[in-house]
Amino acid sequence: MIYEDLTECSSVSLGQGRVGLSGVVAAIDTSQCPGQVESDLERMLLEIGLIEGTPVEITHEGPFGRDPIAVRVGNMRVALRRREACAVQIYLNEEN
Repeated sequence: MIYEDLTECSSVSLGQGRVGLSGVVAAIDTSQCPGQVESDLERMLLEIGLIEGTPVEITHEGPFGRDPIAVRVGNMRVALRRREACAVQIYLNEEN
């Protein structure tokens, strides 16, 4: 899916998603993550490649408390704690 007008799409926090959730990174909002150093978390997420417009998909959840999650970011996979993933807002794909 190509997003022509992303303002009309619904967005959710990546940290709230389940396996199969996919979409496109809308923004990084570290103010939603209690107990995290906001500037360090934002820098880490950007270095991983979670920048606006990047396709993402949750591919795996940990067995206990669904934490951590494996996220496909573009062509690579990374592991994130849910409290870190909560800073990533995504626009949902149509099938979600």
